[in-house]
Amino acid sequence: MKFKNWFLLILMFLATGINAQIKNPVKFKFTINELGDNQYEAVLNATMESGWHIYSKDIPEDTGIPTEYKVSGKNIELIGKFTEVGKKHEEFSEAFGGTIVYYSNSAGFKQKFKLKDGTKPGDVVAEITYQTCDDRVCLAPNTLEFNKQVTPKGTIEETTTETPEPSKDSAKTETAVVTPVKSNVPVKETSKLDPKQLKITSINFEKPLTDCGVATEKVAENYWTYLLLGFIGGLIALLTPCVFPMIPLTVSFFTKGSLNKAKGKRDAFIYGFFIFLIFVLLSVPFHIIDGIAGNIFNEISTSVWLNIAFFIIFIFFAGSFFGYYDITLPSSIANKSSKAEEAGGIVGIFFMALTLVIVSFSCTGPILGSLLGSAVTGSANVPMLLTFALAGFGLAWAIIFGLLALFPQALQSLPKSGGWMNTVKVVLGFVELALALKFLSKADLVSKTFLLKRELFIVIWILVALGLALYLFGVIRFPHDDKKPKISITRKILGVLGLGFVIYLVQGLIPSERPKLQLLSGILPPLNVSYFHDEKDGILGMHPEHDFFKAVELAKKEDKPILIDFTGYGCENCRKMEEFVWSEGDILPILQNDVVLASLYVDDKEELPEDQKTKIDLGDGQVKKVKTIGDRWSLFQQVNFNNNSQPHYVLITPDGKVINTPVSGYMPKGDFKKFLECGVNYYKNNK
Repeated sequence: MKFKNWFLLILMFLATGINAQIKNPVKFKFTINELGDNQYEAVLNATMESGWHIYSKDIPEDTGIPTEYKVSGKNIELIGKFTEVGKKHEEFSEAFGGTIVYYSNSAGFKQKFKLKDGTKPGDVVAEITYQTCDDRVCLAPNTLEFNKQVTPKGTIEETTTETPEPSKDSAKTETAVVTPVKSNVPVKETSKLDPKQLKITSINFEKPLTDCGVATEKVAENYWTYLLLGFIGGLIALLTPCVFPMIPLTVSFFTKGSLNKAKGKRDAFIYGFFIFLIFVLLSVPFHIIDGIAGNIFNEISTSVWLNIAFFIIFIFFAGSFFGYYDITLPSSIANKSSKAEEAGGIVGIFFMALTLVIVSFSCTGPILGSLLGSAVTGSANVPMLLTFALAGFGLAWAIIFGLLALFPQALQSLPKSGGWMNTVKVVLGFVELALALKFLSKADLVSKTFLLKRELFIVIWILVALGLALYLFGVIRFPHDDKKPKISITRKILGVLGLGFVIYLVQGLIPSERPKLQLLSGILPPLNVSYFHDEKDGILGMHPEHDFFKAVELAKKEDKPILIDFTGYGCENCRKMEEFVWSEGDILPILQNDVVLASLYVDDKEELPEDQKTKIDLGDGQVKKVKTIGDRWSLFQQVNFNNNSQPHYVLITPDGKVINTPVSGYMPKGDFKKFLECGVNYYKNNK
């Protein structure tokens, strides 16, 4: 889809507001009609709420998600292709820049088939993939599955959309009914350790065997940290060539030439508030997406291809900061915003603020992109983190414009525009290069290629830091630098700090029994992804089980409690815990000797064996396919512990009883030790 189409879709998301809820405006009914002569028709009828529509299968390319209807099953043979029934609408869409074809109110999808063996029944499975839209927003694409059985005599056994409990002779892929987080769907439970069954009856985290060692659960996401990071990012953006020259011009507009100085200052404060509001509103689409497709950000953060895309985008951002090209929004958007300023009053001030945000995009875009990338790929609650980060970004601008409007004489103290602003941009370019490597590393870990070793990562960062230092000392230049740049004291100090960072990084190349580079823990690849260690050697001399059911068997054999470690290849706090808490002298022996460690990776993209794949009935006819190892452990964590954050630690007995209250997130050594000792001692004393 073209860039302008994505931008217009974001505007449509903005229009829906922050308080979005999960929407399900389409209802389906699945029936099978007998046509005679051993022919049947699988019919899926859709009923849409007023104002909503779904696309036809025949929509032009790049104008939406075409509806796909597939019918399959045992003992059936399809006749021709599926057809659509209903009143088809065609209209031009400005958002997509083309004609869309859709159905509103109702639509039908039909597929003819016959029984291969006319003397045996047939199991019919219908699957539809579709997207629902109204005139403001499009919901995330959805795939639903329906099941029915048809007999050769023409009488049809009505079944629900839940697949019946399979027999021993049924197909390998089964359907389990479980309860996702925040779902009220009844749960089919079992006490047997069936790899296809995700809900374990004996697990009840709300009623642990003991209440000892309950440390205060650490909040995995520090919203105020992101607010501060956003604020710092906003201050840095103010120093770029796209924004800094506008500060005196804009403030002067409100404070001079007006007979009513108080009104001018009031308008300047309103202007600052609108800047803050616009940046906060940029986070609204992510709240909507999160509400519609709850686990989408986890999918994004652990997607190999999306992390590679982020890597490429950050390299692209770096090139822009180096001055090789500019990243701008379409000029028509800025022109329309500028014309709207003529409305005057508060409306005019709002569009002045919007114009500033748009025209400064070439400098602020990469900074905002960095905030987006960091939050999306490192968080369990992306929307709120982005809201706080963007609020901090806008707050920095609002405060500066507000204070300068209150004290306009301070404008004279501002440094003059000049080459130093380009230096700020180039420094940011080097930062973007360094951050880009983080996403490439995550893609490498999730794909299990393990090509980007810890030492190689450090060497590349050393080269980036050396390049920054050489630039600051004037040894290398970029397109917009002066031919004979003046190397200020500030540049020299920053250059020395860059060399100091190089020295700090070098120690990470020296083999050691103890982890180093604590400041970069969670950014660097794990300790066992190294030229000095093999990833198959485990971590810190331990070899965790990566299958819960195998861990249970081992725990019964060794008579030890199980420490479930819900983790991920892309989990930064997990790496920090492993490198700087697990490795401590009074923690590591407990992990090595007193527990069976089960590290379950929720972002493992390796496909499960066919006999371990299953399906999760989410209710309302929606079925979730569990195809990968990560799918299994992610849902296992949700349905048993009502939690989807990592790291998350649970101590349980071999027979599946939760010993003490689970804990989450990065925590001090003392709290984690208290948690471990509590559970281990209780188990030893109550065997």
